[in-house]
Amino acid sequence: MRIVYTDVLVVGGGLAGLRAAVGARRRGQDVIILSLVPPKRSHSAAAQGGMQASLGNTFKGAGDNEDVHFEDTVRGSDWGCDQEVARLFVHAAPQAVRELAAWGVPWNRVKAGPRQVVMDGQHVTLTEPDASHGLIAARDFGGTKKWRTCYVSDGTGHAMLYAVSDQAVAERIPVHERTEAVALIHDGTRCHGAIVRDLVTGELSAYVAKATCIATGGFGRIYRVTSNALINEGIGAAIALETGVATLANMEAVQFHPTTIFPAGILVTEGCRGDGGLLKDASGHRFMPDYEPEKKELASRDVVSRRMEEHIRAGHGVKTRFGDHLWLDITLLGAQHINGKLREVKEICQHFLGIDPVKDMIPVRPAQHYSMGGIRTDAAGQARGLAGLFACGEAACWDLHGFNRLGGNSVAETVVAGMIVGETMADFVESSAGELQVSTALVREFLEREQAKIDTLLHSNGTENASELMRRMQDIMTEKVGIFRRGDLLQEAVDELQALLLRSRKIGIGTKRAGANPELVTAYRLQKMLKLALCVAYGALQRTESRGAHFREDHPRRDDAGWLKRTLATWHDDFQTLPTLAYESLDVTRMELPPGWRGYGAKNAIEHPATEARVAEVATIRSAFGHADRYTVQQALMPFDHLVPEAFRGRNARPGEETS
Repeated sequence: MRIVYTDVLVVGGGLAGLRAAVGARRRGQDVIILSLVPPKRSHSAAAQGGMQASLGNTFKGAGDNEDVHFEDTVRGSDWGCDQEVARLFVHAAPQAVRELAAWGVPWNRVKAGPRQVVMDGQHVTLTEPDASHGLIAARDFGGTKKWRTCYVSDGTGHAMLYAVSDQAVAERIPVHERTEAVALIHDGTRCHGAIVRDLVTGELSAYVAKATCIATGGFGRIYRVTSNALINEGIGAAIALETGVATLANMEAVQFHPTTIFPAGILVTEGCRGDGGLLKDASGHRFMPDYEPEKKELASRDVVSRRMEEHIRAGHGVKTRFGDHLWLDITLLGAQHINGKLREVKEICQHFLGIDPVKDMIPVRPAQHYSMGGIRTDAAGQARGLAGLFACGEAACWDLHGFNRLGGNSVAETVVAGMIVGETMADFVESSAGELQVSTALVREFLEREQAKIDTLLHSNGTENASELMRRMQDIMTEKVGIFRRGDLLQEAVDELQALLLRSRKIGIGTKRAGANPELVTAYRLQKMLKLALCVAYGALQRTESRGAHFREDHPRRDDAGWLKRTLATWHDDFQTLPTLAYESLDVTRMELPPGWRGYGAKNAIEHPATEARVAEVATIRSAFGHADRYTVQQALMPFDHLVPEAFRGRNARPGEETS
């Protein structure tokens, strides 16, 4: 039995995992990172548009601060987020973006003087102040009042990932590539590490750790049409679910990005619309002002995606043999802008579509993009139900995003949550709770159990084909658990997914070798992915309201009275064919921003009985502190300083703003 011991084990080598690892290592802990691929090939590199942080450097960002970013985030979430976490996040985001600059991320910078931009389809001249020259620039993104999305042309994720990966190298953190955590080692109350499979040799090893962090990204590959990389199958969340004690939250909250190239589903950044690109239909008509006259193309992603699909349903899509699509027109931005700030978009269009977006419109349609749900954690990143287990990034439900994520808040979350979790894990390891007391018999039990599962698959004479079952799962999720949801279709999805789960226990494998066996990998991942798919579909079936990205055609209103709550999913044993669901109410009486209208989308919520009183209470507090600074007012409304690690408690500086 091969056992590897470490203080901190990070499962996942993307932005969140790398930043958490660097944080723990700088606190003196031994750290090992496990990664399916070399870290610089992680899906974080695919993020294009930018990272939100309220720097307030640009003309259109003037007056931005944590309060504005907080409000945008809460409204964007459709009041489904944890507002204390949102406060923690918006406080730390400016520190994160500046840290990345110090690490070498070549953020686009402000150039003083006049410049040409496209706003609402018109060419406009903005004049940037002299005092901002050379500071980090920002572009417009959907659902925001200010321009705050910091960017590196349209290769932001690429630049960030390389910089943070280089920091991990500088800290001499070992990365065990082409390895996969297939199970967590635990005793029902405490996580002790993971059983890890070498994807090349097939060997199983036990990695025993004082603190274990899941940072494996989202689960987009349970859908057929997704912008996610092939590695985004949600296995990190699944192995947490399979402990029977860790909890997944808000799994039905799945985001569809409005603009992926059709029919491939490859992302075209929101930066295209933020920079002035327009959505048009088959007749060349710009249709978003008809639906959202105020925000137009820059409403939140859930709203834009629904409006696009509604427009296609109304018969205005461009018909092709692959189905209908709409157009994204960025030609009005001009060759210089596209070649300079949207060069990756241009390359994608050239390579995958054979078109030049400088002169051709881009065929687009919404596709699955992001999972707001994941491993439920507290504000410090500690997983619920299992001490010693942490999670961050898209694999976690830190609950920054609620039921819809604003563009640019995801890459920001990876580094901010990574900063927080790195400190939390170091604190845990240094405490008495972090002391490692684990029986080798327990480790052996888990290793032998996982080896037996793999041996069973290798020697099975089953008749079911894993790839065929995988494709059927993806079709079900795409067709019945998509942008528009309906009770009868969701019930069909749940029934069919349960049947697939039962069939998955009868898989046969043609290739019998233990190592370098993609057929085997598909087989053992399939059951895990089916459990995630059932968490999504069953959660969506039970939630009889519409909130953010979860839209029920048969229950089109947001129901704060009945459903202002977080879905919690557990899976207690392998005999279950459905997750066990429970619900956690969000406390309106403690909200800094009580529920209301988002400023875009439908205005038809069923009010929570406590909302009116809390709105009045907030107004009274603001009136009582009318002459105080905004920090004092905010603390009176909803204190959050106790959640901020000591290293990140300093106030953020902005041009023209006093911080003391």
